[in-house]
Amino acid sequence: MVRLTADLIWKSPHFFNAIKERELDLRGNKIPVIENLGATEDQFDTVDLSDNEIVKLENLPFLNRLGTLLLNNNRITRISARIGEFLPKLHSLVLTNNRLVNLVEIDPLSSLPKLQFLSLLDNNITKRPNYRLYVIFKLKSLRVLDFKKVKAKERAEAESLFASKEVEEEAKKEVVKPFTPADAPIDVDVAGEQQSGKVVGPTPEQIIAIKAAIVNSQTLEEVARLEQALSTGQLPADLKLFDEVPQSGEKAEAMATDEIPTGPSDMEHVRFFFLSYAVHASIIVIIVVITGSVS
Repeated sequence: MVRLTADLIWKSPHFFNAIKERELDLRGNKIPVIENLGATEDQFDTVDLSDNEIVKLENLPFLNRLGTLLLNNNRITRISARIGEFLPKLHSLVLTNNRLVNLVEIDPLSSLPKLQFLSLLDNNITKRPNYRLYVIFKLKSLRVLDFKKVKAKERAEAESLFASKEVEEEAKKEVVKPFTPADAPIDVDVAGEQQSGKVVGPTPEQIIAIKAAIVNSQTLEEVARLEQALSTGQLPADLKLFDEVPQSGEKAEAMATDEIPTGPSDMEHVRFFFLSYAVHASIIVIIVVITGSVS
């Protein structure tokens, strides 16, 4: 991660953009925290902080000139309650693809007296019931939300829906539980995953069979064939499971006692084995060739 220092600000690109506004480009620096923006000396109409790792929209200095703030593709979950005190002329705010979840989280934006353009696309907050009407109700000066013009009919509907303080408070209390991987259903239908185009890793039994096949490979061509089959996710039709493969010598027995890798890293483990055994097989073939030449 990179700190947003005065030095970074001074060295970052700044230019007149397409609408002849002076813009500071701070995008794509992996900045986690907003700080030191006072070093801009309030010389910019637009500040672009897109594609960073900012979690909180806070710690802003007084920037009387700033009109546009671009913060898409960050990790913002919180907005400072005092944002309006420091950005009195902010009219455009882009928060596309962040992590705002509940309606109450956008309430601080109502302190921005001149906010007219707002994007909250690709935030979970957009999935809330009456999301659009709630935002329109809270932000009286808003003209465009998520790149759609706010209509007079929507404004009237929002005012009517949230005329009661109880309704507004009830909407705020409805908290959306953030998505966690544990909430996702587990799909054990391998065939279904294959039909949907997903790459399905080999089963533990197939991993053992592959190991044994590599150990017993006599030529580089056999190793290459197995590696190609694994990379495409389609195992050879002649590959038998380990309990069906005749074990040859101590190597095959050792393969049976190896720990079987499980989980999402199966493919990486198998590729590692491919590389190790491919080198081993290459050495064997080279020795055979040299021996034959000498004889």
